[in-house]
Amino acid sequence: MANATNLSGLELRSKITSSGTLELSLEQVTLPVLAADEVLIRIEASPINPSDLGLLLGPADVSTIRVGGTVDRPTVTASIPQARMAGVVARLDQSMAVGNEGAGVVVSAGAGVQALLGRMLATRTFGMYAQYRVAKATDCLVTPEGTTARQAASAFINPLTVLGMIETMRREGHTALVHTAAASNLGQMLNRACLADGIALVNIVRSAEQAAILREIGARHVLDSTTPAFVADLTEALVETGATLAFDAIGGGTLIGTILACMEAAIDRKATTYNRYGSSVHKQVYIYGGLDTRPTEIDRKFGIAWGVGGWLMTWFMEKIGPQDAQRLRDRVAAELTTTFASKYVAEISLAEALSPDLIRAYSRRATGEKYLIVPHKDMEGGRV
Repeated sequence: MANATNLSGLELRSKITSSGTLELSLEQVTLPVLAADEVLIRIEASPINPSDLGLLLGPADVSTIRVGGTVDRPTVTASIPQARMAGVVARLDQSMAVGNEGAGVVVSAGAGVQALLGRMLATRTFGMYAQYRVAKATDCLVTPEGTTARQAASAFINPLTVLGMIETMRREGHTALVHTAAASNLGQMLNRACLADGIALVNIVRSAEQAAILREIGARHVLDSTTPAFVADLTEALVETGATLAFDAIGGGTLIGTILACMEAAIDRKATTYNRYGSSVHKQVYIYGGLDTRPTEIDRKFGIAWGVGGWLMTWFMEKIGPQDAQRLRDRVAAELTTTFASKYVAEISLAEALSPDLIRAYSRRATGEKYLIVPHKDMEGGRV
């Protein structure tokens, strides 16, 4: 069928009111008529990524959650501290669809993309916490035959972030990488990709348990930032690898300054002359996450040749152009169940996603606790 006339489905909505209240709800939405280049996807799996939580929960205090509605159509409200309201002014009183990526089967297609009917697609389209979603075919990834929705659900954000980091390294003339919060789902993907490509990677974690996760998958340089020997161990790893580029998922605190200082110390080990401006080798840290919301503190002990900036996968993919972006997407499709495989701690329905206990669980962003929303869970035909 070219269009699914009058088809409707539930989708999760998030609104922050001018009075400082977060409101989460499930809304019944009628799907639009498809354009020639669009497909209608029956969403079967969509992950809860850290990048989704900023829109889903905003700066709400999850300890203030209150539940209403019914079992099938629950609602959630929570308070937002007044001091945090300034950061969400642009979205006040707007009911917004949530979820950045997911996977499902094409149940209807526009005139120009009929060949996609019945295929399992992954897509990066806003509003994926829904039973159905319309997407442009160019925003979708056609998965290999036999791929499940669970395998394809996280095919965009983490895999393309990993490949974007490696591509950035190569384009900017670096030869090795440093990564923080490195035991995450994304961090494990980055390790597998670097091992496959022969790239030296220095992993920084915050516990012995996280370090064990990475060593189990073959990571060589794994450093626990909570140990007394961290600075010395990091410097030694940087001497060995020559890494002068870091991607930081934490953001706040002093870690970025420590990384830059250790990079400079590692370079100085090989210096033959003294320069009062420090090494001329450029050292770069890109912040791509915000696990620590405190201010970023930098104690400048590393000369002049350094930089700290923000990095976002979406903007990077736009910058490199469609041909190179497609090259990276093709690699993801080819290695979806190997290099870029994801693990999930639980599969939850749209209604369960509004459970206070589960909200508190997935909002912790804990290592090894990635949740997957299955919009048709417990319904006839639900599958992942």
